[in-house]
Amino acid sequence: MNIPFLGDWRKKRGLSRGVSVLSTGDPDPGSVAALLSECELLRSQADQAGVELDDSAESLEALDQIVPRWRDDDEIVPWLGNDAGLYLGTVIVRTVPGATWVVWPSGHPVVRLTSGREIDVVEAGHTWADTGAPELTHVYAEVAEF
Repeated sequence: MNIPFLGDWRKKRGLSRGVSVLSTGDPDPGSVAALLSECELLRSQADQAGVELDDSAESLEALDQIVPRWRDDDEIVPWLGNDAGLYLGTVIVRTVPGATWVVWPSGHPVVRLTSGREIDVVEAGHTWADTGAPELTHVYAEVAEF
């Protein structure tokens, strides 16, 4: 159901943006990584565009080249933004030495680099889904330099 005014209302209030990982006790890092790497909606959109998501930096470049037809659907954009951010985080964790998923006490997942810097990949994914900039490859390149 596409309700145009609802999308504007959500944007003005910052709602429907983000991911939470809730757990009793300390979550198992492997389980968290597996859960966050699913990204079903993004994988579906990529598959429809003929792009294979193989958790590589090259796949981020291919995602940046997809025609963003989803921007016309205010209901898909927040979900796709979540998935894009989680996929970006998955690629970083799998390819940048020492990068790990960290879940803040609020349940918000971020990627922590060996330098201690934390990257809010979910926010980066939302920005990419909404506007296309910065491209996922640019965020990755900045992070991979550290």
